[in-house]
Amino acid sequence: MTGVGAVPTGGAWLSALGLEIEELSGSRVVGHLEVTGDHHTPWGVAHGGVFTTIVETTASLGASAAVSERGQFAVGTHNSTDFLRPISEGRLDVVAVPVLQGRVQQLWEVELTRGDGKLVALGRLRLQNVPMPGAD
Repeated sequence: MTGVGAVPTGGAWLSALGLEIEELSGSRVVGHLEVTGDHHTPWGVAHGGVFTTIVETTASLGASAAVSERGQFAVGTHNSTDFLRPISEGRLDVVAVPVLQGRVQQLWEVELTRGDGKLVALGRLRLQNVPMPGAD
């Protein structure tokens, strides 16, 4: 991941994760992850931290895109992710959309589904809109 407009999407942690962002706007983020053994717990299923990272990342990217023209970005203040089904391998599709976009805070919902369309995880991220570093 490199970046979309003023919104950076990279970093070593996210590169190692392998999340691919296909669509990024202030109203929708779409991506996918190919789940492999690199994402597993010792018991052979994807680690819940993978799901919470995807929720945090996609919602933060979308929320930041929504406020970037105001010289702001969005930081997560509360991540609530429910793990519904295990996944061991295969494509995990991700769609993040805003529930509420206010002047100060935002709330985003993120669905993670496997190839058969069944939900693997469902997350909500509350975010605070803050000034970009160095902004007056």
